[in-house]
Amino acid sequence: MKRIPKGKIRNYFIGAVIFIALETMFEVIIPFLMAQIIDDGIMKQDESIFLAKGLQMLICAGLSLLFGIIYARMAASFTSELAAVLRRKEYQAIQRFAFENLDHFERSSLITRLTNDVTTVQNALISAIRPLVRGPVMLITGMVMAFLIDARMAWIYLVILPFLGLVLYLIVRNVRPKFPRLQAAMDAVNERIQENLTAIRIVKAFVRQDYEAEKFETVNSQLADISRDTFKVATLNIPAFQAAMYTTIVALIYIGMQMIFGGTLQVGELTGLLSYVLQIMNSLVMISSVFLLLTRSMASINRIEEVFNEKVTLTSPEDGKFLKDGSVNFHDVSFKYDLQAEEDVLSHINWSIKSGQNVGIIGATGSAKSTLVALIPRLYDASQGAVEVGGYDVKELNLNALRDDVAMVLQNNVLFTGTIAENLRWGDPDAEQKDLDRACRIACADEFIQRLPDGYQTQISQSGSNLSGGQKQRLCIARALLKKPKILILDDSTSAVDTKTDRRIRDGLSRLPMTVIMIAQRISSIASCDQILVLEDGKVRDIGTHDELLKSSSIYHDLYLSQKRGDPDAAA
Repeated sequence: MKRIPKGKIRNYFIGAVIFIALETMFEVIIPFLMAQIIDDGIMKQDESIFLAKGLQMLICAGLSLLFGIIYARMAASFTSELAAVLRRKEYQAIQRFAFENLDHFERSSLITRLTNDVTTVQNALISAIRPLVRGPVMLITGMVMAFLIDARMAWIYLVILPFLGLVLYLIVRNVRPKFPRLQAAMDAVNERIQENLTAIRIVKAFVRQDYEAEKFETVNSQLADISRDTFKVATLNIPAFQAAMYTTIVALIYIGMQMIFGGTLQVGELTGLLSYVLQIMNSLVMISSVFLLLTRSMASINRIEEVFNEKVTLTSPEDGKFLKDGSVNFHDVSFKYDLQAEEDVLSHINWSIKSGQNVGIIGATGSAKSTLVALIPRLYDASQGAVEVGGYDVKELNLNALRDDVAMVLQNNVLFTGTIAENLRWGDPDAEQKDLDRACRIACADEFIQRLPDGYQTQISQSGSNLSGGQKQRLCIARALLKKPKILILDDSTSAVDTKTDRRIRDGLSRLPMTVIMIAQRISSIASCDQILVLEDGKVRDIGTHDELLKSSSIYHDLYLSQKRGDPDAAA
C-alpha cells in the first residue's frame, strides 16, 4: 500500500477493493437463498416464500452487478494512472542518469523496462485485483455459508484444500526463476529489432537481409523456447484445480444422495452446497492465477526498480558556481570507464586552454579524443586529477549552467522528428528567425535550406534520414551556435563536408567570442588553431601550433605528410 502513490490513484485502488468485496459478498448470498427457495418454497409449495426469496435473489444479483461495474471503472482508472506514473517516473529517472549510469543498461533493456515491463505490471494488476480480493472473500464467505447449510458436508472442502495448496506451491516454486530469463530473452529480441531498423540501409546495401534474419531467428527461437518452458508448467494449475473440483462434486453428490435418502439432508441444501463448491474452487483457481501473475510481474517490477534504485553518479552541487569565462584546464587527469579496470583510458593529461582560443585535437582512432572532451561538460567525472572549466573545478559548477555554456556537436549527429526550425531551436527555444539565419549562415547550412521547398519548415524524418551526412552536421553546428556557448566542442563534426565548406565554417567560428575545441582527422581542419594537442593511446604526446608540431612531433609530421600525399590509411 505504501508503494501506491497518494491521491486519486490510491483512492481508485481502495474503491476498487471495496466494491469488488461488496460484489462478491452479495453473489455468495445467492446460493443460500436458492436453497431456501427449493426447500421452503418449491418443496413445501409456499408461493410467498418463493416470491420473497426470489426478490431477495434479484436484489442481490442487481447490487452485485452494480458494484461490479463500479469496480471495473475504478480498477481501469487505477491501473492506467499507475502505469502512466511508472512510465513518467522511470523516464524522468533515465533523464537524470549520467553517461556512467547509462553504461549500466543496454538501450534495448531500458526501452523494454519503459514499455513491456510497465505493461506487464499494468496487465497483472488489472487481472489480479479482482481475483486477489474476490478469491479470499469468496473462499471465506463460501465456507461460512456452506457450514451454515450443513457442517457435516462442508468438511469435505477442508480435506481438498491442503492438496491444492501443495500443487500451487510446487508450480510457483518452479516457474518463479523462469520469468527473469523470459524478460531477458525479450530484451535480446528488442535489441535485435532496434539494431536492425537503425542500420536498415547498411543491411540492404550489403545485401545482408538473410544474415540478419538468421540472427533474429536465433533470439526469437530462444524467447519461444523459454516461454514454452515457463508456461507449460504455469498452466498446470487449471487442470489440477478442475480435477479437485470435480472430485469434490462427485463426493458431495454421492454422500448427499445417501443423506437425502436417510432424511438428514434436503435437496435444496445439497444444491446450495454444490453451488458453493463451484464458488470455492473458482476462488482457489483465482488465487492460484494471482500467484502466477504476481510471480511474473515481480520480475518486471524488479527490473523497473533497478532503474529507480540506480544511484545517479553525477549530481549538481547545491550552491553550484557559474562559469566566468571559456577557459579549460586539465590537471593530471586520468580516466577509466570502469573503476575496476586495470588500465586508464586517459592517463595523466595536463593541458591549458585560454578563454577564446581555437584549439585542435588530433590522434589515431581509439586514442580517447572524444573521451577527453566529454570531461569538459562533465558527461563523466575524471577518475583522478581535476578538470577546471571557467575558472572552477567542474564538480563545483552548477551542472545545468555548465552544460548550457558548453555546446557539443558529437560524432553521431542526432536530429529529431520535426521541422528544421524546431530542431534548431533546441539550442534556444526563444530564437527568432534572424537568429536561425545567422547560425545557419556561420554553419553554411543556409545554402541548402534555401533550396528546400519549405525552407526552415521542412520536415525532418526520424534521425534525419532524409538529409545527407554533411547537411546533418551543419544543422547540428548551427543548433549548437544558437546556445551562444562560452565553449564550443566539435567532435569530428565537419568530416562529411568538403574542404571548401570546412574552411568557411572554421573562418566563421574563428570570429565568434568563444573557445572552440575541434577534434579532427584532417590536419587542414585544425592547422590554423592557436594550439593543437596530439593524443596517442590516451596520453598527450605533443602540444603546439601547426608549424611547431611539424618540427617537433614525429607523429604529427608523419600524419601531415601522409595526408599531403593523399594516403587514406594514414589519415584515418
